[in-house]
Amino acid sequence: MVGDLSQNQWMPQASSTKGIVADFYSDTQTRPAPEMLEAMLDAQIGDVQRGEDPTTNQLCERVANLLGKEAAIFLPSGTMCNEIALRVHCDPGSEVICDRSSHIINFEAGGPAALGGIMMHPLDGLNGCFSADQVRAAVRPRSRYSPESRLVSVEQTTNMGGGGIWPLEQLQEVSEASKSFGLATHMDGARLFNACVATGLSPAEVVQGYDSCWIDFTKGLGGFAGAVLCGSRSFVNSAWRIAQQWGGLLRQSGVIAATGLYALDHHIERLAKDHSLAAWIGERLKAMPKVASVLPYETNIVIFNIDTDGPTAATVTKRLLEKGVRTGAFGERTIRIVTHLGVDRDCAELLCKHLPGALQSL
Repeated sequence: MVGDLSQNQWMPQASSTKGIVADFYSDTQTRPAPEMLEAMLDAQIGDVQRGEDPTTNQLCERVANLLGKEAAIFLPSGTMCNEIALRVHCDPGSEVICDRSSHIINFEAGGPAALGGIMMHPLDGLNGCFSADQVRAAVRPRSRYSPESRLVSVEQTTNMGGGGIWPLEQLQEVSEASKSFGLATHMDGARLFNACVATGLSPAEVVQGYDSCWIDFTKGLGGFAGAVLCGSRSFVNSAWRIAQQWGGLLRQSGVIAATGLYALDHHIERLAKDHSLAAWIGERLKAMPKVASVLPYETNIVIFNIDTDGPTAATVTKRLLEKGVRTGAFGERTIRIVTHLGVDRDCAELLCKHLPGALQSL
């Protein structure tokens, strides 16, 4: 069905970054480093669908080892990783328990319902992190009248929870509670390495107890495409079939996988710089007029709320954009700022210079 053209979801623009000096909209706004592009040119390639792309195979093996899993599959996006994982773990009509603010509920276009006929059971966690007791209370009793609880999904770090880090003990408790009811567990690891760098824990330690998990290369790791989904050999075998059905299998993906290998070698430890810059911004936000509250900033995301007598988030972001600074409005009075390798202290100072003016009432 063709909708009204005035309601188009996307329209081409001459340049989405024209005039922007400091882009804090998301860590997806990074650009591949010249060395990363050179790695693409040097990549050995082959037909992925025949298992003949050595660079893709190397990346999958490396990520599986990092996460302590048996196998992995390279996919075009993190959203596809989530949706395929849910489809493998769940039958149509079954239910996923997750936080209300999670990516799979809010930013995947209703994918669980559209692609898998899967219901969502949202929990109200603290900054995106819920408890084992909440899981126990959410599990449905066996009944032909109710959807069957099948999977518990967590997000590390929590995107709309302000880049919050799940404490390891809490992750383990949620996993144990889930397993006690026979439920599978999944981790959306879009910013997993941010959590690892901030805590000093290894990726394998963080994802222990989770049947499937994935990492993204398009955020803090500075790539332009691709994610790797991990799990048991049986899980990944099923994921391959669904990826084939959904058109998610590439051919000579080694040219993209090479950027992932470069990111693993060069862009993990530098995430600490992003965290430090986010903390610097967060501290200054607390002292600004019209800022009602600032969520705890543990990694590279700073989310703040504007006083009711201040301008709307849309007005503030528009004013900042006029000054060459891009941020994101994620609610009527909520703004998200994300640090990454594409912004530095000068960019942060420009942001903090113009924010007080942008926050002035109309």
